[in-house]
Amino acid sequence: MSQTNSPLPREVADAYVDDLIALDPVTGTFLGVRESSSRLPDFSPAGQEARAQLARDTLAKLDEAERAPGADSDIERRCARLLRERLTAQLAVHDADEGLREISNLTSPAHHVREVFTVTPTETDADWAAIAERLRAVPAALAGYRESLALGLERRLYGPPRPAATFVGQLTEWTDTDGSGRGWFEDFVSAGPEALRAELDAAARTANAALAELRDWMRDVYVPAVDGAPDTVGRERYARWSRYYNGTDLDLDEAYAYGWAEYHRILAEMRQEAEKILPGAATPWVALAHLDEHGKHIEGVDAVRDWLQGLMDQAIDALDGTHFELAEPVRKVESRVAPPGGAAAPYYTPPSEDFSRPGRTWLPTMGLTRFPVYDLVSTWYHEGVPGHHLQLAQWTYVAKDLSRYQATLGGVSANVEGWALYAERLMDELGFLTDAEQRLGYLDAQMLRAVRVIIDIGMHAELEIPADSPYRPGERWTPELAEEFFNAHSSRPGDYVASELTRYLSIPGQAIGYKLGERAWLLGRERARERHGDAFDLKAWHMAALSQGSLGLDDLVDELAQL
Repeated sequence: MSQTNSPLPREVADAYVDDLIALDPVTGTFLGVRESSSRLPDFSPAGQEARAQLARDTLAKLDEAERAPGADSDIERRCARLLRERLTAQLAVHDADEGLREISNLTSPAHHVREVFTVTPTETDADWAAIAERLRAVPAALAGYRESLALGLERRLYGPPRPAATFVGQLTEWTDTDGSGRGWFEDFVSAGPEALRAELDAAARTANAALAELRDWMRDVYVPAVDGAPDTVGRERYARWSRYYNGTDLDLDEAYAYGWAEYHRILAEMRQEAEKILPGAATPWVALAHLDEHGKHIEGVDAVRDWLQGLMDQAIDALDGTHFELAEPVRKVESRVAPPGGAAAPYYTPPSEDFSRPGRTWLPTMGLTRFPVYDLVSTWYHEGVPGHHLQLAQWTYVAKDLSRYQATLGGVSANVEGWALYAERLMDELGFLTDAEQRLGYLDAQMLRAVRVIIDIGMHAELEIPADSPYRPGERWTPELAEEFFNAHSSRPGDYVASELTRYLSIPGQAIGYKLGERAWLLGRERARERHGDAFDLKAWHMAALSQGSLGLDDLVDELAQL
């Protein structure tokens, strides 16, 4: 990269990463920066404003960088467009004071505070000493979060009531994991060295007490204050959040119609597969319920973790050299069991920048010990290989050829989730889902993503249910109708559906990115295939696509078509 007095966009982007890590050590830890291990961010209004000012300052520097010689190259242009779009979207959310009502069952400052410990280094006594210091920082971090929420109440900027009540339940579980009064942080430090036992236990108790204090305030002050406020955000706020998560200003009505079109297409395929499993089943979900009892399954938490590891290892061996060309660090991915007290959905955490911490998939067991296979196979193609892991680990591997920003913080949710859903469909296309149980499970997962588009847009924008819907045509969506519709079109248990709907209420616009992102990836591949004709090489296209870093949906299709 240029070292002149006029930095290029990639240099501006990477300087932004460095500066943000200084303000947000949680981000630093996820990137593998050990110096971040002892600190936590300032979640107060002042801390939020400091991060927003960094974004404004970076945009001003980007204005200058885009005029520098060499800034018009493809690699600089892509980085500049991504950085500008991402920071602009972030500032739109900040300037609307959304950070003053950040309540969620999946992603909130409190969730970040807990989750960061699961990826903090624990190899040495020095690592554990840093953990003790970070634990002692928990009260200040949570106090800053509470200060932001309190200011939101003062300004009548209310978070959604249902996620707020769910969050209180999560905080209760985190502070008392087994009913004995012992909290999650105390369980976490039990693996630490005996030489630091007293210090770690005391720090964990301090952190646990801070969680309990936040829980009590949420229960006694916040939840009563927001009682009666809407759980949905309305069209204007939804459009803002949709831009943030998808990197495009969506035509919400067109996207809603697309969700319904996919619903009808997938339902027809599900009926065909269900007939193979349980002939005459009234609905595909009757067949799936049959599989819950009589289908293939794994017994035991350790056994399912090992089985999922084997599934990812097999996928790597089958795909590497045929449909992908994987570097050795990318070939490593770990299967883990998620800590209790989180959301019900599986998730993935990417590797550290130096790959010292590999990419990991996480399975929330929700207290279960018996796991049907049908809904795990395509999910792990999504979370692991060839889904999230291949994309995010590849970004990490090629970061030196892009920019650090493009490979890490610049990730656009719809790009990432769209690739993972594309990965599920790819495995179906390649013949990995010929078993009727697994294919019906895959289609059920596809239906989940189509339903997300319908109900996420529908309930937040209060749209009408179309006339050709088999469910309540002509009525307008509410969260209650959305949950009923979701339950009728999912194999998942009621507590999972409830958790998912709470997620959609607290993270508006994120859930639609799976299906809309998949559509963008498929369209980009189709156009690249048309461009190359018989010379189209899917393996080469995959690796070029995964090596270009993040893009919003505005730019993704065009860039994919040129590969």
